[in-house]
Amino acid sequence: MIRFVGVIIPAHNEQDLLPACLASLRRAARALCGTPAHLVVVADACRDRTVLAARRGGASVISLSARSVGAARAAGAREILRRTRRLDPADIWLATTDADTLVPPSWLRQQVHYANQGWDAVIGTIRVTDWNGLHPRAISRFREHYDSGPGPHSHVHGANLSVRASAYLAAGGFPAVPTAEDHALVGALAAGGGRVLRTGALPVITSARRDPRAPNGFGDYLAGLDDATTGTATA
Repeated sequence: MIRFVGVIIPAHNEQDLLPACLASLRRAARALCGTPAHLVVVADACRDRTVLAARRGGASVISLSARSVGAARAAGAREILRRTRRLDPADIWLATTDADTLVPPSWLRQQVHYANQGWDAVIGTIRVTDWNGLHPRAISRFREHYDSGPGPHSHVHGANLSVRASAYLAAGGFPAVPTAEDHALVGALAAGGGRVLRTGALPVITSARRDPRAPNGFGDYLAGLDDATTGTATA
């Protein structure tokens, strides 16, 4: 039975988008109806007011200079595990999203429901609602290829990923890499026999900004679609 929920939000210069992300997470935490939840923002190599925005948004803050989303997510997980060291890791749920993302009000409550059914991890999908700056044909290409239905899917997004702490520890946690840390963790969970639920029932809303934080991540994927559509040369 899940007794504590920790949410990890890595952030690199996210003073503008982080407040809305945290507001959505506070709504999701209130919907847990008694299960305590704690938000941890990991401010990684920030030169803006991300730390202030995080504290104003009700989150604890860890600062580091790794410039690595994998290291940031791992640091957030360590902080939550430190705070819950007297609990059985099997009773702790770790959820992670991104600072440019909005989660639905039922996001955490439904994850805990799945966890209490015996799932070790839940992998969700994303939606984009603000396509400002992308060519319409690139948007169409994304929608044609991205499976956004409510059933099982093949995607992995750090913006919509959660895991039981005991399974997270058994899988070795997030590797300290600048990108694809989410894929690495999911691969290790599957290889270790973890029960992984892939569901599109709880999509989050993320941005399509043209200044992505993680190399070769979702932002670069969208930029690649745009470049292929417009014929722009890429390095």
